[in-house]
Amino acid sequence: MALTESTMLELGHPLPEFSLPDVVSGKTISPADFQDSEALLVMFICVHCPYVIHVREELARIGRDYADKPLGIVAISSNYVGTHPQDAPENLKRMAGELGFNFPYCYDESQEVAKAFTAACTPDFFLFDENRKLVYRGQLDDSRPGNGIPVTGKDLRAAIDAVLEGKPVDPNQKPSMGCNIKWKPGNEPDYWKH
Repeated sequence: MALTESTMLELGHPLPEFSLPDVVSGKTISPADFQDSEALLVMFICVHCPYVIHVREELARIGRDYADKPLGIVAISSNYVGTHPQDAPENLKRMAGELGFNFPYCYDESQEVAKAFTAACTPDFFLFDENRKLVYRGQLDDSRPGNGIPVTGKDLRAAIDAVLEGKPVDPNQKPSMGCNIKWKPGNEPDYWKH
């Protein structure tokens, strides 16, 4: 298992366009679905990665905790199912149901959306403000599998709270870490370092 860090896309970067199927509802999800939200959180996750498994309950909890706030959330899986069939859409749908996700969980079969975000690992988090500029990218918190630190989501939650309160987000951000996105052979992006 190769430990991979976020690319740490430049703050202020505009929200990339995307149009992806939600594995639960079958609807096509795009940024237009979140136009009433003051912030939009995009999470690249999957089923099999131990780093996602470690935090998945907290991701569901964030969905519940901010359900009545003007925060849009979308989860995306971009892993190539040819090598990682555990991350196929039907398994994503099962994961969403078991965890009670109250946000769309989309499948990026072409991997073009992951590339547009320069997503590198699972989990990888991108938070955009009401102008859809990137204000946070990085870790959920300091917890990792086996390090004994409780999963609280404190780094991501602090960024979300700042945006929703109209305050600046601390630019001192630590990269997320996890399994690399499983690129289809020959489809690896330019920023991908082996």
